[in-house]
Amino acid sequence: MRYLMTSLANDSAPDEKLFAEMAKFIEEMSAAGILLATGGLERGGVRLTSVGDEITVTDGPFAEAKEAVAGFALVEVRSREEAIELGRRFRKIVGDGVSVIQQVYGA
Repeated sequence: MRYLMTSLANDSAPDEKLFAEMAKFIEEMSAAGILLATGGLERGGVRLTSVGDEITVTDGPFAEAKEAVAGFALVEVRSREEAIELGRRFRKIVGDGVSVIQQVYGA
């Protein structure tokens, strides 16, 4: 089962300890064959909105930047519970904030 794990933006700046702990966590997941992709996302981005046949393109950043996704990991695990456990480990490394875990269908 594949899960997309996203982390919402926050105001805290990462430090060397966080980078080291995250690198270890990523290396562990990669070695176990669970981690399919990971990365950070730009703060701005482009929003596409469609209504009928009209598509509007709006450049970011957007006013609700605190609700924006700042990073992601795509993992392949045996169960929802395993994905949640990885999410718990991630939150313990990065500290306060919000993450969302969603199962990916298809692929």
